[in-house]
Amino acid sequence: MSSIAIYPCTSIPASDVVKDIAESLDLTLYKDNDLFADTSRRYGTSIDKLEQALYGKTSVFNQFTLEREKLVNQLKSVLGEKLVSKEEFLFSGSISFLISDQISHVLKVLLADTKQSRIDNAIVEGKVSEKEAQKIIRNDDLKVYYLTDFLFKKEAYDASLYDLVVPLEGKSREEIVSVVSQYFHKTSVLRTSESQLEAEDLLHECRVNFALLNSGHKVKVFVKDGLVKLKVEKSVLNFTKLVNELKTIVTNQVDAVKEVVVEKSPEYNDSIYRRQKFDLPSKVLFVDDEKEFVQTVSERLISRDVGTYGVFNGEEALNVIAEDRPDVMVLDLKMPGIYGIEVLRRAKEMAPEVEVIILTGHGTHQDMMDCMQLGAFAYMNKPVDIGELSANIKAANEKVMAERMQAVA
Repeated sequence: MSSIAIYPCTSIPASDVVKDIAESLDLTLYKDNDLFADTSRRYGTSIDKLEQALYGKTSVFNQFTLEREKLVNQLKSVLGEKLVSKEEFLFSGSISFLISDQISHVLKVLLADTKQSRIDNAIVEGKVSEKEAQKIIRNDDLKVYYLTDFLFKKEAYDASLYDLVVPLEGKSREEIVSVVSQYFHKTSVLRTSESQLEAEDLLHECRVNFALLNSGHKVKVFVKDGLVKLKVEKSVLNFTKLVNELKTIVTNQVDAVKEVVVEKSPEYNDSIYRRQKFDLPSKVLFVDDEKEFVQTVSERLISRDVGTYGVFNGEEALNVIAEDRPDVMVLDLKMPGIYGIEVLRRAKEMAPEVEVIILTGHGTHQDMMDCMQLGAFAYMNKPVDIGELSANIKAANEKVMAERMQAVA
C-alpha cells in the first residue's frame, strides 16, 4: 500500500471529503495539528513557533537566524518517521508540501475549487460579507504562498507540485473519492523497496540538515544510500576550509554516513557565504533615512557577526517591530515622517523587551534626556566608531538574552 498527501485549498467543503477518502482506503488521517503536537513533544518547540514556520511570512532576520529552516526541518524529521513506518497515512493540509517528490509511494493531490465557490462557502461558514470572505481567502492563500515560495519558489497552486489535481466544481463527495481512489491504486504509486529507501534517505537528509543548521550552516543537502552531497550556493573565501568543516560536522554528528561530498552548486554566486553564529546579535533593526549610511554600516556590522536589517523611516521600523520583533534597534532621531523619539516611545509601548540604541548627528542634550527616560539602552553621536557601536549592540543583545532566560527559568 501507499500514502496520500492532500492539500485542500482553503474555504472549500473538503474536511468530509478527506475523511471519506481516508476511511474508504483504510488510511490513518494525519493533519497539520497532529504534526505540530508530535514535533513539539519531540523537540520541545512551542506549537506557536511551529505554526509560524509553516504558515507565516519569513522573517526579515531569518537570513541571520536560520530559524525557519530549523523549524521546518524539525517538522520534516517527524514527518519522515511517519513515512518510513509501515503505517499508511492520508496527510492533509500544508504538511503535504513537506513531503519530497522523491518519495514515489505518496500520491500528492490538490483539491481545488473556483474562486467564487470559495467565496460563497466562506460567506456561509464564517457568516461574513462577500468583502470579508474575499479578504479571508486572500489571507489564507498568502499563508500557503509564503510556504511554497520558501520551499520551492513556486505558487501553491502550481500543478507541478501535485500528481493529481481534482476540481470540486460539480462533483459529489462520492465522485471525488472515486477519482482519488482510482489514481491511488495505480502501480506507479505503490510502496516498493526502492521507494522505502527513498523515504529513509529523506529522513537521513533531515538529520544531516539538523546538524548543519544548528552549527550555523545553510547548504543544500542530498542523501542517497549513505552518500551525503552538500552543495554550496554562495562564494567562499576559503572553500577547502569550509569543505573540511562541513565534513567534520556531518561525520561526527550523523550516524551511517558512508561518504560526504561538498560541491559548488550550479547557482554558486558572488554573495559571500557566512556561517551563522547564533550566540551573537542576529536580529538587529537599523533605522535611518540615509540609505547609503545604513548600507555601509550594516555591511561593517555583518563583518563583525552582527546580523543587521535596515529600513529608512519610522513607519517601516514600527511595522517590522509589530511583525518580526527584533532584539535590538539602532535608531536615528531626525527622519522624515515620524520623529525618532516618537518611534522610540511607540516601540517601547509595543515591545518593551526590544533594546534601542539612539544614533544621531543632530540630537540635543534634551533629546538625550528624553530618550534615556523613555528606556533607550544607549545614546550615541555620529560619526560613529563602528567598534563602539558593535560593542553597544552586543551588550544590548546580552541584556535581552539574559532577561529572556530569566523569564523562562
